Amino acid sequence: MPEDSAALAPFRAEVAAWLSANCPHEMRDGATDHDTICWGGRRFAFQSEAQRLWLERMADRGWTAPRWPRAYGGGGLTRAQDKILEEEMARIGARVPLFSFGLMMLGPALLEFGSEAQKREHLPKIVRGEIRWCQGYSEPGAGSDLASLSTSGVLEGETWVVNGQKIWTSYADQSDMIFALVRTDRDAPKHEGISFLLIDMDQPGIETRPIRLISGRSPFCETFLTDARTHKDNVVGAVNAGWAIAKFLLTHERAGVGSFLQTLAAGRSLPEILDHAGTLDDPVIHAEALRCEVDGLAFALTAERYADEAKAGKGIGDASAMLKYMGTEINKRRLELMMSALGTEATDWDGDDGVAADWLRTKANSIEGGTSEIMLSIIARRILELPQ
Repeated sequence: MPEDSAALAPFRAEVAAWLSANCPHEMRDGATDHDTICWGGRRFAFQSEAQRLWLERMADRGWTAPRWPRAYGGGGLTRAQDKILEEEMARIGARVPLFSFGLMMLGPALLEFGSEAQKREHLPKIVRGEIRWCQGYSEPGAGSDLASLSTSGVLEGETWVVNGQKIWTSYADQSDMIFALVRTDRDAPKHEGISFLLIDMDQPGIETRPIRLISGRSPFCETFLTDARTHKDNVVGAVNAGWAIAKFLLTHERAGVGSFLQTLAAGRSLPEILDHAGTLDDPVIHAEALRCEVDGLAFALTAERYADEAKAGKGIGDASAMLKYMGTEINKRRLELMMSALGTEATDWDGDDGVAADWLRTKANSIEGGTSEIMLSIIARRILELPQ
């Protein structure tokens, strides 16, 4: 039976009617650029009342996390219903009401590994955009060997005392909480002495320092933890068994990064920019533009297929490496082409929001969330099963 069968027609009608009545007209422009994204959290400043209302109304229905269980604030939708919601939102150009690492990464991990108390405490707040999370994985001395991290946690009574440094913590300076990998047993093998801790950022002993990039933006931070504290109940899973959670969450991060790059890239229309530059008649640029557009559409369809599985709270495994790598490469090619087509016009630096800034930002795409070399190694060994 087709997913969108006659049996689902009433649901589609209900969704269409609800969106028509509740999606503010200002939120129907399909915008996906940096300035229009809603991240939520205690420190987030809404750009308009319409943006705040849109998040509130979607969260009330659980539609910021459509397939999460209703018991935790989600929408409880089936795969087919979620697909209909996406289609109806796209039909009216509705903005995504909320982006967050809580939705993309921590939430699926809590659904899989969290205690009942942790799920009821954190998932509804993620759904409503009340708490913004950042990820504490990378460390200055660990590089791609994530398990060699040295940030330590020592249990003192009911509290873990955490000391160390994280780096490349995206938007840490704007986040309320951090989910971090912490070494809690220095004598255990390096993959077995790690715990997954939830830590409040608003406390003495946590300092964030934004890292300014060549694009002019500062999405990344250094994060220093000096005697930072968190209750022992904030360990997800078992103590010293955090590596399995780390690997599970990484698959969501890589898939999320790949898809997010494409979402941002879609915010700038390649054909419109080439048309503006008067270069669409150039056969070389025209051909490359077509390749970019076709590859982008193929990627979007593939990402959508895997997103169906991810939204069900299940990891997508090693396929996340493929999404991360392809999302990176397509995004870089699109911005390279825009820069070539615009020529000297592209060099007009207009702050941190121009094509040049976006192009420079792509230089980090092949590093963040796991380097392209690591992704290619995973694809070769685990998907293609090529020899070492």
